[in-house]
Amino acid sequence: MVFQSKSRLSRQFLSLVLVGVGLSGAIAACSPSGPDTVGSSAATSKETVELTLVSYAVTQAAYEKIIPQFVAKWKAEQNQDVVVNQSYGGSGSQARAVIDGLEADVVALALALDTQKIEKAGLIAPGWEKELPNESIVHKSVAVFVTRDGNPTGINTWEDLAKDGVKIVTANPKTSGGARWNFLGAWGAVTQTGSTDEQALALTTKLYQNAPILAKDAREATDIFFKQGQGDVLINYENEVLLAKQKGENLPFVVPTVNISIDSPVAVVDQNVDKHGTRAVAEAFVQFLFTPEAQEEFAKVGFRPFDPTIEAKYASQFGKVEKLFTVTDLGGWSEIQTKYFDDGAVFDQIEAKLGK
Repeated sequence: MVFQSKSRLSRQFLSLVLVGVGLSGAIAACSPSGPDTVGSSAATSKETVELTLVSYAVTQAAYEKIIPQFVAKWKAEQNQDVVVNQSYGGSGSQARAVIDGLEADVVALALALDTQKIEKAGLIAPGWEKELPNESIVHKSVAVFVTRDGNPTGINTWEDLAKDGVKIVTANPKTSGGARWNFLGAWGAVTQTGSTDEQALALTTKLYQNAPILAKDAREATDIFFKQGQGDVLINYENEVLLAKQKGENLPFVVPTVNISIDSPVAVVDQNVDKHGTRAVAEAFVQFLFTPEAQEEFAKVGFRPFDPTIEAKYASQFGKVEKLFTVTDLGGWSEIQTKYFDDGAVFDQIEAKLGK
């Protein structure tokens, strides 16, 4: 059950192409399925309120279950119908679309850096992280190494990615937000276990030396790995391989025991909800995402939920992580962007050294 309408979106330029990230040919989010996820069935009236949710592709399976629950709850409590327009795609592209005029009421993106870009554009008020539980992080994941059958190159740790002869498939962190998690996972696996930045630089330099082609985004990377058959290991995300498993694809993968918490935030887009008169319902919706009911839906499709009780209930599906570090442990997104990903920063220096 998906609640959709074009009544406001048709006045904008949006038409959804479900781009997706993740395992091409293995994960449904990688390609369009069914009709556009911006529908046309609901007519607005004073008894109806519309919201527009803009998110990244692999969350769709969860939101299709969560939205009807929220709609029913709001109807019972407020006697008002809610129509939720939905747009799914790459997180960075979605953030740019909102900045360029896609009038999202709520954004649920893959990394806080994308949400911060919308904040810097003046659409979200500063301090949004403090307005919801858990610093507005609604669910998380960790990095995994997808290998060939039998893991013939023996990939189990981040250090194994630096072994001679190993061919890695990943995207370029300069063009892919998701690929930044890969870089930070490798870097933090060194610095968060007692070693130095110099040692982290040595590992990541070797890692990217072993990645002869850097895809522009995660979707292209998975196409290279699966469709083209290139590489020994693909750096991906636990939630995506778990969702693939639900779709019947039992992919060989390893969860490194030293890992980064891939945290995904949610936020109300203040300028738009005030323009649309939807603040009350938008704020209720984002609060609902932290309830046990919604957290369970995230867990069912492979995300590690915020709610510890729900996480414990689904613990058997998640890989064991002994050392889990966060973006905060690495200095926060502002410092990370400046240190690693700005022009001339660490990643550019690595590429220059490798002659790429």
